[in-house]
Formats: sequence, C-alpha cells, structure tokens
Amino acid sequence: MDRKTWENNQESFECYLEKMGMAWWVEIITQEPPCIYYFGSFARAKEAKLTLGGYLEDLEQEGAQVIAVDIKRGQPSELTIFEDELAETFEGKLSLAISRFVQAWLR
Repeated sequence: MDRKTWENNQESFECYLEKMGMAWWVEIITQEPPCIYYFGSFARAKEAKLTLGGYLEDLEQEGAQVIAVDIKRGQPSELTIFEDELAETFEGKLSLAISRFVQAWLR
C-alpha cells in the first residue's frame, strides 16, 4: 500500500471513530483564560499524546495558564468552551463543565 492510500485510509478510520464517539481527544483546561479546549480527533491515544506538547506550547505562547490536561475518548460537544458558557451553564464550576464531553461509553 502506498503512503497516500495509507493516509486516506487513516483519515477515513479517524472520521468513522469520531462519528461513533470512539475517537481520542486532547483536553486542556486553562485558568487564564478560563476555558476548556479539545484538540483532535485521533485514532489512538498514543497519537494524541504525541501531539500534546505542541498544543501546550501554542497555548502557553498565547499567555494561557494551563491547569489540567487529559486524553479522553468520546466526542466533545464543542471544541472550545469559554468562560461565559461555563458560567451560564454550570454556575462557574469548571469541574462540572467537563461533563459536556460525551464519553464513548455513553453513546
């Protein structure tokens, strides 16, 4: 199998996993600004872990203060959840906002 065919197959597989809620995502929670970011999707947790450093570096260069990082399987309802959305939906409780990420086993 040539490289282009392999890349196309990999992309199709990742799309399938994402639709099924089985893809892996990098979740980064920042205190400043108060946000939850999701980066992905990935077919394997190992792939998500390999990209983690780049996402952290980008956020830190923008002045973000990272307070938590996780690799999760599922489907985020949004790729970025901002402070005002956290306050409206969860009365400002950041830990509860994580529940907006639909775990794979709930689908």
